[in-house]
Amino acid sequence: MTGLSRTVALVGMMGAGKSSVGRRLAARLGVGFKDADSEIELAAGCPIPEIFDRYGEPAFREGERKVIGRLLCESPFVLATGGGAFIDPETRAKLKERAVTVWIKAPVDVLMGRVQRRDNRPLLKTADPRGTLERLLAERAPIYAEADIAIESEDGPHTMTVDRIVSALKRHGACEAP
Repeated sequence: MTGLSRTVALVGMMGAGKSSVGRRLAARLGVGFKDADSEIELAAGCPIPEIFDRYGEPAFREGERKVIGRLLCESPFVLATGGGAFIDPETRAKLKERAVTVWIKAPVDVLMGRVQRRDNRPLLKTADPRGTLERLLAERAPIYAEADIAIESEDGPHTMTVDRIVSALKRHGACEAP
């Protein structure tokens, strides 16, 4: 399948599978894939947890805005954004203007199971990571709901989520069938 008319930006909570699904989606669509967090680390020359520790979340969000803005000027590809990227009004406006936004929704239990596999989530370095994740999801869900497309993702093969996204992109007119 080819013929992606705009960049597809995956948004949603940490652990929703944006990067894993994004890589598979890009391969299926025959386009490139970029992970915004990896691009931010490359631009900053250090890992995201270090950016948070040294400069704080506001500085990270500023760098994130710049990197995503630059990426959105490239030919259409699949972009996995960080969990907080779409929450920032300026970044959200850029994404909505220049990309088809897809919210990958996942239940808290699935998110928690995935984020516990690695210790690289600065916002979850709290006494109650699950409570923090639940609070963030409750705060962010109404904003994620502004995405062009919403796709349910369960704790199953990512190919199922990719299939749902491809079908939704076709309905949305963002990609052509082979």
